[in-house]
Amino acid sequence: MGRKVAMLGSGFIARFYADSIQGYRAKDKIVSVYSRREESAAKFAKDYQITHYTTSMDEAVNHPDADVVCISLPNNLHEAAVMACVKAKKAVISTKPLGRNAAEALRMTQAVEEAGIFNGYLEDLCYTPKFLKALQSIKSHALGRILWAKSRETHPGPHSEWFWDLEQAGGGAMLDLGCHCVEIARNYIGKDIRPVEVMCWADTQVKPIPAEDHAIGLVKYENGAIGQFEVSWTFRGGMDLRDEVMGTEGTLWINNSLRTGFEMFTTGKSEEYLAEKAESNTGWLFPIGDELHEFGYNHMFADMFDSIERHAKPRETFYDGYVVNAILDAAYKSAKSKVWEPVILPVWRGKEGVTKESSFVDYDDQYYLVKEEVTHYGTTKLILKDKKTGKIVEKVKE
Repeated sequence: MGRKVAMLGSGFIARFYADSIQGYRAKDKIVSVYSRREESAAKFAKDYQITHYTTSMDEAVNHPDADVVCISLPNNLHEAAVMACVKAKKAVISTKPLGRNAAEALRMTQAVEEAGIFNGYLEDLCYTPKFLKALQSIKSHALGRILWAKSRETHPGPHSEWFWDLEQAGGGAMLDLGCHCVEIARNYIGKDIRPVEVMCWADTQVKPIPAEDHAIGLVKYENGAIGQFEVSWTFRGGMDLRDEVMGTEGTLWINNSLRTGFEMFTTGKSEEYLAEKAESNTGWLFPIGDELHEFGYNHMFADMFDSIERHAKPRETFYDGYVVNAILDAAYKSAKSKVWEPVILPVWRGKEGVTKESSFVDYDDQYYLVKEEVTHYGTTKLILKDKKTGKIVEKVKE
């Protein structure tokens, strides 16, 4: 039996969601769509062969055939939509970011949990095939203990007008893109490790908007690991999605969009869609073979719907969205204060009292091993530190 979905929203992301929902498992169906504009709802319903459309959110949420509600609305409407689902006792899955700030996100999280309804956070970039493979490798300790996790998302800016309105969106590039990057790094470092404090630079460099269009931040974690995000609406050249993770035993790099293994040159005479936020349809382009798959939508909805059927939690829940919002709240404070700002998490469900781990490697009873290398002339050189005196010495390995 498939899931019957009420879709709240009919814009860009709703169409990505609909393509995946009605295409991947082949048994799920959107039964109702809500939009604030009737013409948009009607067009969406026609395009996806949906029998019911409405300009009433409550009508869509309470559609008798719908057993799960998918929120793909502007950020300022998330809380009202969630509360409608709580009232109707309907399972709810919501696009990112969960809230405009941690207070909103916490209210939504507590409401769905108190109502006992399924809740899923639609963080698609935590479901890409490359990410899932990387996370599996990290959890199998292929990289050792994670020291640093960096995630970058940059592009020329979002598609819809509400993103550019501070009241509706709640923030600029940092909230829109940083929510992805923060949650990606949390997964790599460990979602049970508390984020402690944030240092952030943010500015409005190009766009005539009241929010930031570019930001860089550092997130300290209780175990000594550092998360880093780089986000921008000022980047020229399409969409740039990259991760870099460094551990005590290895490193990994992921490039999701600018180097895809698929390169195309075109004069631009064709006007067809080639890639999300490609910016141009001329010259050398880097299309993605299957965006629904490569950007994680298929894996994400499979996890959500399979979890509903198993009565289990999905990989990403509203609680995760709340933690992300709390980290970004601290980032916004730091961007103004120019100092490290604490992450305020009155509800924390991870490990407590984690201490910073030491990565010192014993060479023998007297020395720590700093570095071992084979020189170009064939000998093995050791750099050692005396445990008692602290003196650094060189030795040639016999």
